[in-house]
Amino acid sequence: MKQFALALILASLVWPECMAAPPDSTLSPSKPRMYVLLWFDTEDYLLPASDDAALRNATFCTQAGVKASFKLVGEKARSLEQRGRQDVIEALKKHEIGYHTDYHSVHPTPAQYASTLGWDEGVAEFIRREGRGVADIKRIFGTGPSWYGQPGSSWCPQAFGAMRTWDMPVYMDMGTHVGLDGRPHYFCGILTLYHLRYILRVGLDRSEQFEEATERFRAARQELLAEGGGVAHIYYHPCEFVHEKFWDGIFLDGENPPPEDWKAPSAKTAEQSRIAYENFEFYIRWIQNTFDDVEFLTATDAAQLYRDRAKGRTFTASELREIAGEIGEEITFQRRGDFVLAPSEVFALLTAALTRNPDLGDVSELQVVLENTPLGPTGIVPNFEKPVTTSWSQFVRTTFDVQEYIGQHGRVPSTVWLGSTGVPPEVYLRALARVMASSEPSETVEVRPASLSTAKYVPDDSTKIWGWLFPKGFRAPDLMQLAKQQAWTIKPAIPNRSP
Repeated sequence: MKQFALALILASLVWPECMAAPPDSTLSPSKPRMYVLLWFDTEDYLLPASDDAALRNATFCTQAGVKASFKLVGEKARSLEQRGRQDVIEALKKHEIGYHTDYHSVHPTPAQYASTLGWDEGVAEFIRREGRGVADIKRIFGTGPSWYGQPGSSWCPQAFGAMRTWDMPVYMDMGTHVGLDGRPHYFCGILTLYHLRYILRVGLDRSEQFEEATERFRAARQELLAEGGGVAHIYYHPCEFVHEKFWDGIFLDGENPPPEDWKAPSAKTAEQSRIAYENFEFYIRWIQNTFDDVEFLTATDAAQLYRDRAKGRTFTASELREIAGEIGEEITFQRRGDFVLAPSEVFALLTAALTRNPDLGDVSELQVVLENTPLGPTGIVPNFEKPVTTSWSQFVRTTFDVQEYIGQHGRVPSTVWLGSTGVPPEVYLRALARVMASSEPSETVEVRPASLSTAKYVPDDSTKIWGWLFPKGFRAPDLMQLAKQQAWTIKPAIPNRSP
């Protein structure tokens, strides 16, 4: 600690603003803000030294007045309990607890075991394999984890279905499997802080890395504030502070050795750990003391900031007609003032509206409440290339059938049946929008081709989106196709106060 105090004194000479009053002290709360998500992947259950690192990280954040988010592996929580590390448990309790699977890198990981499963079976399997860790964290820490992030790059869309079951509102991690222009968004009805543009870590192995990090932070802050505000990640692993390599390198390329063959990586020297801790701690203090328009958030804070204003909202006939009027060949989300509607939400709203007023008569009292976000389709979607025509009677009967399907399954159907003709849901939605935008029924309804443009926010399957944890050449095309279908649920997250 003496060295750290000396570093603070020296830094005040080199970077005087970090010790002085914030230069922009006249800023009002209504002006743009930058939000920083500080989180720790607390996963290493092999090495006891990482317990002490987690303790120091948590204790520092508490003393600094920064509430961080610690994402725990189930086995890590159990190992703390078994080692009698109540001091670590109590220190972590002062912060927010997330979930990081039950065993992290032990194979098969989520993307592997979910890659051959559909939606429902995949959700059930995720809950079967990972539910024990959620229960143990709740038992040991006295509270259930409030957010989730995958181990390594082992992402799967079925995890979002499990999170809905667990009432876990935030997905927060690093990766490229889904993203919306580097900004917070909703996916499957869950706030998703994933594939964000800015990762603003300070290096842990050289003292001079502090200056490099502050330059990156300043640049990111300026860009975010110029856009009206935004969010950035700062994340670490406690084991980074005490070991030269990550604990789970033994699982590289799909290897899965038995526990008796697990080998611990080399420990950092005392000097190396000192530099690591001081770099990190001084960096966080520097952010706190330099900017009054930068705020640290936990996952739960972010859920409040980006609370979905569309859910529970009542829509009038005129609003529904406006929504229908914006739908064309490209199906996408709609931003409407201070809230956004995902394609699946638009689908549900317009379907409900037509079933309540199938003759398009008096709409003065027509109202539809958006209860939740329906999932996207989870089955095989038919091909559709040429327009078809159906009768008004058949289209209305189909709409009632679709409404019942949404109510029973909580998702957009994979195929919408116009009698004996099956069409993709986006094709049906385009036709439904034209019907809802009209003032009276017609004898026939033309059904034209359409596409889900939000599917572009989920990449095609390739080896690039999977990482070191998987066997070389690992692919999961069916899993990523299922993820693309859930792009029906994607939409930007809008802050509920000036960002």
